[in-house]
Order: sequence, then structure tokens, then C-alpha cells
Amino acid sequence: MTARLVKGRHLFAAAVVLAAAAAWMAHHALAVLGVVQGAGSGHGLTVAYAAMFLLLVVQFGAAYLERPAVIEPDSQATLDDLHVVALVPAYNEDAKALRACLESMIFQTRKPQLIYVVDDGSKHTEGYQAVKRWFLDAAPVHGIGAAWYIQSNAGKRHAQAAAIRSTPDADIYWTVDSDTISDPDALAELLKPFANPQVQSVAGIVMAANVKSSFLTRFTDLWFVAGQLTDRSSLSVVGSVWVNSGPIAAYRADIIRENLKSYLTETFFGRRVPFSDDSMLTLFAMLRGRTVQQPTAFAYSLMPEKINHFTRMFLRWMRGSFIRSWWRVRYLPVGRVAWWLHLVRWAQSVAATILFVAVMIVGPAVDFRAEALPWMLGVPIVVGYAQTLRYMTIRRSDQSTLYQWGTWALTPVSVLFALVVLRAIRWYGVATCWKTGSWGTRQSVEVSMT
Repeated sequence: MTARLVKGRHLFAAAVVLAAAAAWMAHHALAVLGVVQGAGSGHGLTVAYAAMFLLLVVQFGAAYLERPAVIEPDSQATLDDLHVVALVPAYNEDAKALRACLESMIFQTRKPQLIYVVDDGSKHTEGYQAVKRWFLDAAPVHGIGAAWYIQSNAGKRHAQAAAIRSTPDADIYWTVDSDTISDPDALAELLKPFANPQVQSVAGIVMAANVKSSFLTRFTDLWFVAGQLTDRSSLSVVGSVWVNSGPIAAYRADIIRENLKSYLTETFFGRRVPFSDDSMLTLFAMLRGRTVQQPTAFAYSLMPEKINHFTRMFLRWMRGSFIRSWWRVRYLPVGRVAWWLHLVRWAQSVAATILFVAVMIVGPAVDFRAEALPWMLGVPIVVGYAQTLRYMTIRRSDQSTLYQWGTWALTPVSVLFALVVLRAIRWYGVATCWKTGSWGTRQSVEVSMT
């Protein structure tokens, strides 16, 4: 399974989105002008709506400015000398998925010096011994060190820490989830931004390995990939990526070592925080320098195939997101662009929720107008199509172009799911952020490799 960015598709998507944005901006400018001059019967929320749209246009425009890091020959030698250790914590993982994960890492075009697997006290270990024997034999054949450590269940962070304490020579830590298949060029691409000494961490692009397993995984892949290529891409342009994805990310090793105690003992109002580990590592990196995304580094993870599994995962993400927001406000320097972008994004999220309630719920309840219904539904869907068009800029070897266009056609489902279900989970997560639990979402194997 491989993927690549298609330059022609990227330019086409940019042209379409910018043309649509220009037309819509003209419409909003006239609408706002009408409100300011007192002409016409402009809606009371016209100015707020136009401001939200302007923020979206800025975000889209910034995302299309992102360019993959490229390396000059003299810099490549420096990257080749980096001692890379891959961290693979595992907990109740499907044995076939774990083997596929490790196999994809062994056959990288740029190999790590060591792959360190830590079994965090899994209860369901059928097939693990066979995978372990194969891994410890196969990795050295390909010039890679191999380690497999079993500990009592302590959580993902402690599983990573066990490997970190044992690898003082590491220059870069490559984090990989145990249900993830890495693209053959994943590590080589992840390392390229580190040629810039200011870069402290690099995020890759995560896609669904089981995209064809269910309707849920298919439109989840659409929503998830499009989000990385818009929201995270726009932040990467200014070196302020907030959250790296656990399935594919890399960090300068000294950052993690220096903050390991804080990483393992994080609390929020006296409660231990065992999740949101990726965003915590990214925050450590952000405090040191630039945090970026390499849009040519790909990984394929097993996504939830049942709605119950998905909602538990997303709720955990949202609780962690809110907790991490406190630390960004507290520890990031106010003079950094990342601090202000973070503030703007939360204001944008609050305003979008207020507009949604006012336009979609309160408005129709007070004064229902059938002629407004197409606009109420059409506007979010059109904006959604503009965002998810970025999904088409990646060409996957396991999908035909027709299949990809078919996935893109599911944008209305993804938009409505995000507007209603994900928004409700987000704010429920904020309201219940003190509820922390285990590091994983599974007490048994929930998604298997097929």
C-alpha cells in the first residue's frame, strides 16, 4: 500500500476553491455592506457569518501554501547520520495488525536503527509469540535492531518511557501506533523537515487502512484526511502544528527526554491524564521551536468500524483537546503566533456553535421559512466540499480514481455528521473533561486486520 501527492490535483483543487471563495466573498461583502448602510433586510447575523467565512478563506488559503520539505544533497548526509528509534507501544492489539505494522517498518526505504516494541500488559495476546519470534529474527536480517519488552499495564506513556529510558543514543524518536501500516517512504519523508534545526517535531498524514471495511470507515477517512490537509496544513505553514498523530510522528529525542517526568505525571485539577499523549509531546516541541507537517509522509491505521468505538475514541480526543488548551494558554509565550492562533480557533469554535444553534435550531423554531431550508443545509455542504476537495490530492495505490471520487461524494454525510454528532461530542467532552481513564479505547481486540 502506497500513496503520493499528485501535483496536478493539488493545483486543480486550489483553483476551484479560490474561485469559489472569491465569488462567495463578493456576496458576503455586498451583504455586510447592506447591513452597514441600513439597506435591504439583511439577517442580524450577517456580519458574524461573514467574519466566520473570512476565517475559513484564510485557513483554506494557508493550507494551499503548505509545501513538503525537500532536501539538498549536503543535508541528506546529515539526516542519514541521525540515530532513529521507533517507539511501538501495544495493548490488546490484533496480532495480524501488529505484524503488518512491524513488517512495514522493517521494509522502509530509510530504515530506523532500532524498533522498540513494548507490550503494555495486554490481556489478549493470541498470536503475539509468533509475531515476536518473527520480528526478533527478521529485523536484524535487514540491519535493524529489535527489542520486545513486556511490562505490567501502566499506560501508553509509560510504555513509551520504557523504550526511551533504554535508548539514550537516539537522536529522533519515531512514534507509531501498533495498528498502523507505514508507507515505505514514511520515515524518509518524516526526517526531511529536520534538516532545519528549528524544527522540533514532524507530523505525517494518517489515512484509514480499512477504508473499504464499512460506510463509517469510508467517510471517517474523508473527514480525517481532509482535516489534516486543511486545518493542520494551515498551522504547519507558520510552524505551529498543535497535535501530531500517534500513528506517524517524529520528535527530536532530547525534547522527550528532558520532559519525560512531566509527560508521565501530568495531572489536570488533581486527576492523572493518561491520554492525549501526542498533543503533549507536540506541546513540548512547540515550546522549543517549530512544529510542522510533512504532507508526503503517510501511514494507514485501522479506524473504528462501529459507531460506539468511534464515539469513545472521539470523546477521548475532545477531552484531551480541552485539557491541552489550558496548557497552551498557560505555557506558550503570548508573543508567539501559536498562542493567538489557538485563541482564534477556540473563538471560532464557540462562534460556529452559537451560529449553528441560532440558524439551525432557534431560527426555524421561532420563524420557520421553507425557502431558507436549502440555504441552511446547502451552505455547510458547499463549504464542506471545498474542504474535502483536498482529499483528492492524495493518490492511493489501493483505490481507483473512481472510488476516491465516490468517497468525496460522501461529503454531505461527513458534514452533517460533524455538524451534529461530532459537535455534540466535542462540547460533552469539554463539560466532562475531568473524566479520565485508561490510555486505550479497547479492553479487547476491536478492529482486526483483514
